[in-house]
Amino acid sequence: MNKEGKANKLIEEQLERIKPTSEEMAKINFLAEEFFTFLHFVLKKNRIDAEIFLGGSLAKGTIIRKSHYDIDVFVRFSRRHENISQLLEKVLGSKAMKIHGSRDYFQIKKENILIEVIPVLKIKNPEEAENVTDLSYFHVNYLVEKTKKNKKLPDEIRITKNFCYAQRCYGAESYIKGFSGYALELLICHFGSFLEFINAAAQLKRGDKIIIDDSHFYSDKKELLEDLNEAKKQSPIILIDPTFKDRNALAGLSEETFQKFQKVCKAFLKNPDARFFAEEDLAKKFTGKEVKKIQIKTNKQVGDIAGTKSKKFFDFFLLQLNKDFIIRTSDFAYNGDENVASLFFTLGKKKDEIIKGPHISHGINVKKFKKAHPAAYIKAGFSYVKVRHTQSFEQWLLKFKRKYKKILGQMGIVELKIIN
Repeated sequence: MNKEGKANKLIEEQLERIKPTSEEMAKINFLAEEFFTFLHFVLKKNRIDAEIFLGGSLAKGTIIRKSHYDIDVFVRFSRRHENISQLLEKVLGSKAMKIHGSRDYFQIKKENILIEVIPVLKIKNPEEAENVTDLSYFHVNYLVEKTKKNKKLPDEIRITKNFCYAQRCYGAESYIKGFSGYALELLICHFGSFLEFINAAAQLKRGDKIIIDDSHFYSDKKELLEDLNEAKKQSPIILIDPTFKDRNALAGLSEETFQKFQKVCKAFLKNPDARFFAEEDLAKKFTGKEVKKIQIKTNKQVGDIAGTKSKKFFDFFLLQLNKDFIIRTSDFAYNGDENVASLFFTLGKKKDEIIKGPHISHGINVKKFKKAHPAAYIKAGFSYVKVRHTQSFEQWLLKFKRKYKKILGQMGIVELKIIN
C-alpha cells in the first residue's frame, strides 16, 4: 500500500473513533432543543426583540467525540436594545456564569455539556459588525451551505480539527496563536480535503504566503495585498473571510505555530501514523534527570486570559533561566479545566563565563554594574565580572521567586512550584 492509500485508510479509522455515537448526539440535540425552548420563552416573556440561532460545530455537523461537549447558542438582539450582555444576563438568571471578553457572554453547565450563550447584534451586512461575534450568523450560514453542497466536507473538517488539536495548533487564543475552528473550516472548503490542505502547508517555502480569497473580493493578489492593512498581512496564510472583505480569518496565526504545524504535516505525509491524531503527553515526553517541571496558577479569568498570562510568564521565566543554565528543550501547556499551566524544560550546566560591563567613563552604569556584581573588576577601561554557574535549579528558583516577587504579582501568578 502506498503512502496516500495508507493515509486514507488511517483517516477512515480515525473518523470512526472521533465521531460521536448516535446516543451522544441524541443527548446533545435534546439539551440544545430544551435550552432553545427555555430561551425563546424567557425572551418573549421579557418582551425582548431577539432571535436565536445555533452555531459552532453542532450547527455545521462537524462535532468531534470527546469527554465534554459545547453547544454554542447565539442571541441576535435588535439594534434598539442597548447593553445586550447585561440584558442577556438578566434573562438567563443566576445559573449562568459570566465570562468577560470584548463582549461578555455566558456559560451554563449541564452534566458533560457546556452551553455557551453569546449575545450578538442583528445586522444586515458584515460591515455593520461592532464585535467579531456579530459575524457568526454569516459564518454559520456560509458553512452550512458549503457542507450541504459537498457531503464529504464535514468529515474532512473533523479530521483536520482532530489533527490540529493533537498537535496543539488549534485555537486562535493568544497563548496558542493557531488555527481557529472557523479558519480550518474555510481552509477545508478551499482545498477540499485534509490531505490537500496539509500538502499545501508542507510545501510552503519560508517567507512565502498562501493567499486565499474564495469570494473573489479582490481582482488579484496584488490588489489584495495593497488593500489589506499591515497587521492583517503578517500571517503565513492570508485567508480572506468569504463573508467579510476586510478580514483575514488567520491574522492571529503566528510564524512559530505555523512552522510547528508544517513540520508535523511533513512528518505525517512521509510516514502516516495514528500517533499524529493523539495529543502528546508532555509529562511522558519530558523524562530524565535533567528535566525540570514547574506548575503555575494565576488569578486571571479561566481560558484565553489566564492562558495568555501564563505563556507570557513562561517566556519571561525562560529568559531569566537562560542566564544561568543551558536550555536544551522546553514546552508549555495550559489546562483550562484546572486553570493551571505546566512548564517543561531540559537543562544543562553552563560553563563559568566572563561578562563585560560598561566603560569606566560611564560612571553611573559602572556603579549599577558593581552593585549587581560585587566581585566586578576593571580591566583595560571596562568593568568585568566572572560568573560561576554552580547553583542547582532548586536554588536558582528560590532566588528567582524572591528577586521577581513584584513582577510575579503584576502577572497575577499566585502559585509557582516544582512538580514531579
